[in-house]
Amino acid sequence: MKGTIRVNLIFALIGFVITFLFAIRTNLPVTSLIRGGIGALVWFLLAFLFRIVLGALEPLPKDNPVGNSAPPDKASDDEVRGARLDMVTPDESDELNDLLKPNADKTRNIEERTVQENDFQPLKPPKLVSMKDKDAEELAKAVRHLTEDEGGR
Repeated sequence: MKGTIRVNLIFALIGFVITFLFAIRTNLPVTSLIRGGIGALVWFLLAFLFRIVLGALEPLPKDNPVGNSAPPDKASDDEVRGARLDMVTPDESDELNDLLKPNADKTRNIEERTVQENDFQPLKPPKLVSMKDKDAEELAKAVRHLTEDEGGR
């Protein structure tokens, strides 16, 4: 964390004064004191959170160089932990060689895909309501009935 508790207390005092001055104009002094105390508490907590964020954003100390090739000691292991990132890319030479081979493997994959695509059959769900056998007058009566239930619109 950055700073001390004194920073929080200064922020709390500033919050108390600002809140008290705005509250005294329209409230009783006791109510203004209570609201000023609440404002001081809120400003104190905000200053505390602000100090935590500033402490987290502070850069790491440069006492131990990160780029040296010597292995760290046991004592300095805790200080360096998380400061190094060792990454190795996987060996992809076999995959590159497979890409350079003739098209025999590619044609086999294409044939397998076409067999899978030919097995596909789309879903044909049955219709829930059929209007073919309904009379036009019955449909008109149903629509009139529905519009009457909605308030005659």
